[in-house]
Amino acid sequence: MNDDEPAHTGRLRTLLGSLTPDLSPWRASRDFRYLWTSGCVTSFGSFLTYVAVPMQIKDLTGSSFAVGLIGAVELVPLIVFGLWGGALADALDRRKLVLRSEAALGLLAALLLLNALLPHSLLWPVYLVAALVAACDGLQRPALDSLLPRIVAHQHMPAAFALKSLYHNVASVAGPALAGVVVAFSGVRTAYALDVLTFAVSLLLLVRIRAVPPPTGAERPSVRAVLTGVRYAWSRKDLLGTYAIDTLAMLFAFPVAVFPFLATELGADWALGPMYAASAVGGLLVGATSGWTSRIHRHGRLLVAAAVGWGAAMALAGLSGNVWVVLIGLALAGGADEISGIARATMWNQSIPDAVRGRMAGVELLSYSVGPQLGQVRAGTMAGLVGVRAAVWSGGLACVVAVLAVAAALPRLLAYDDRTDPHAAAVRAEHERAERERAAAATTAAAEA
Repeated sequence: MNDDEPAHTGRLRTLLGSLTPDLSPWRASRDFRYLWTSGCVTSFGSFLTYVAVPMQIKDLTGSSFAVGLIGAVELVPLIVFGLWGGALADALDRRKLVLRSEAALGLLAALLLLNALLPHSLLWPVYLVAALVAACDGLQRPALDSLLPRIVAHQHMPAAFALKSLYHNVASVAGPALAGVVVAFSGVRTAYALDVLTFAVSLLLLVRIRAVPPPTGAERPSVRAVLTGVRYAWSRKDLLGTYAIDTLAMLFAFPVAVFPFLATELGADWALGPMYAASAVGGLLVGATSGWTSRIHRHGRLLVAAAVGWGAAMALAGLSGNVWVVLIGLALAGGADEISGIARATMWNQSIPDAVRGRMAGVELLSYSVGPQLGQVRAGTMAGLVGVRAAVWSGGLACVVAVLAVAAALPRLLAYDDRTDPHAAAVRAEHERAERERAAAATTAAAEA
């Protein structure tokens, strides 16, 4: 602080610095800037298709069952190819794997467009493409997630995840609204065409990222390699706690499937859209004020507190008969989920060695993808048995109990501290060694030039 600067001004700057997003990864890593911008572009494009596909199925069939079948079609390819994608991410250049799967996803979006341009669009290609998109997403996501620790400094991991989640939450709020307008006024053909365009832009950005070759002596992709990754996850009880808490929190307290019925029961059908957006708004507010997360070291405790907050906020939303309190509860839940995500991603990226990082990303994909799917089933089933609001608040309370039980059963999760954890120290040393090697190679190249 400048000697002439009043003390209260310095404190204000410190406070603002702790609330505003930490831009260190953006400033320090050229590749992170390309990766972040690519993700921002494709997020909006993906929401266009996310809205257009069920709308097209509805127009073709008039069946709510046919629309709901999309989730079942996507689930198995996502699980199978997510695990296999993790093994590939540890054995291949992660940049190439991301590029190839991104190109495949762009091609699949083009197939949806071609089908929509037919005089009479066909139903079966929509389901086929949905399954293939889930498979490509399963192949890409582990490589994409495990790419981050290779292009971002170890100490910048919390900030990098917060910046990634920032654009995701913006897209979650604005994307469906934009997609709804496009589909309503221009039709699904325009939505698919814009999605194809976003993939083209994304590829132009991703191709500029430097190569990320596999570690020396990387294990060849195989079922054995997948099982090696699963055994590693089981041996790390702190990681096991992150997977269990994420899965249980979504299983018990992800009532999105009953939102239409909840809005009707509250006599506020107008609130359905805001209900879907509320959690993303809460997450966006946390992401926009996430500077403080870079100073947290006990990420296991942060995760437990955030997951308890998620369940408690959902219980509040279910117990209240006031639609505004419900929306506030959902927004609070979204904020808690954002904090939980930052804690989980930081632990994963700061303490998992590069040799198994891709396979762990495949396991992580299952933990945050399967839970919401099962949560939809739980919420719908419970709503039929005990009523809509009871399904929401009971799930929230069950989430709190389950999270506290996991924390009690896995004390290593609460003990995690990135300053003293041996796994985090080993990964930190690995990063520092890689940085020295890159600096030495750059110096040698400059001298030869």
